[in-house]
Amino acid sequence: MPRNRTGRDQRDSVEGLDLELTLLSRYEVLPGNDRAGRGLLDRSAFLVLSRLEVQQPMSLRELADAFNLDVSTINRQTAALLRQGLVDRIPDPAGGIARKLRPTPDGLAMLARDRAYFQGRLAEVIADWAEDDQRTFLRLLRRFNIDVETSQGTPWPRDGGQSPQQG
Repeated sequence: MPRNRTGRDQRDSVEGLDLELTLLSRYEVLPGNDRAGRGLLDRSAFLVLSRLEVQQPMSLRELADAFNLDVSTINRQTAALLRQGLVDRIPDPAGGIARKLRPTPDGLAMLARDRAYFQGRLAEVIADWAEDDQRTFLRLLRRFNIDVETSQGTPWPRDGGQSPQQG
């Protein structure tokens, strides 16, 4: 554990972050919690479609690398999306051998619908926050996510498809 502060302060921060991130993962305002009764996309579908929305088309290997998962796991997840008509398999536009996946119009529509739902829920939660607090939280959360992505070698495209290292 880095020691840029006293050992106890760092441990308190890490323990506090661990608790808060654990609690955050259980709330309904985030994509990925049990939402089947609402007809919303499951977590893996939401994430795969979100990635394909900003970086398409992608092969199974590219998706597996992007999510730091086995190809077999991504294959199962994308097979479900193919059956539901949310993604299509297409030839590689660059002429490669591997087939690529891209979201269908229905897939993008469902993603947009779910995203609007979650953004509405988030807006309700932070409605009473000062604008400066909202911007500070966004800045720190983005920084945290980029640092996690960098440590895992899995940058998420931001700002028009650029990875954080590019933009």
